[in-house]
Amino acid sequence: MTTYDIIFYLFAAVTLVSAFLVVTNRNIVHAAFYLLFTFFGVAGIYVMLGADFIAIVQLIVYVGGILILLLFGVMLTNKITSVDIKTGTIHLLPASIVLGLFSGALAAIILNTNWTQVETKTAEGTTAALGNLLINEYALIFELLGILLLIAMVGAASLARR
Repeated sequence: MTTYDIIFYLFAAVTLVSAFLVVTNRNIVHAAFYLLFTFFGVAGIYVMLGADFIAIVQLIVYVGGILILLLFGVMLTNKITSVDIKTGTIHLLPASIVLGLFSGALAAIILNTNWTQVETKTAEGTTAALGNLLINEYALIFELLGILLLIAMVGAASLARR
């Protein structure tokens, strides 16, 4: 087992454990903080796969935008910080059956597949190639999407003002 494998398994374990804690935790603030670790684990896996642009977008959009907005929304609302999330265990038996079937099918697929070892090259960065495509090939579409997002932002601000 190489260092790459150990780091990958570490990121995978952080992602899975924190995602499990997000789903099972009853305190919404703690669940939001566990979601932070889940997003960082996914970004780490993206880096390990050589998708540096997607990893940075994951950090900027999800960690920097959505999660911080969620945390501020929860923390600035006085009545929601001490509220427990209601988790109904009504559908526990059907969920367990579906989980067992899915896990069995997944294990059968993994065990019955002939895996081959492929020589891997060092991953080159994808950000430069995407930047060249956005500036050269798709410049008009990129600018039109920017204008569309600006119009949507102005519309949302005018609706919120009323």
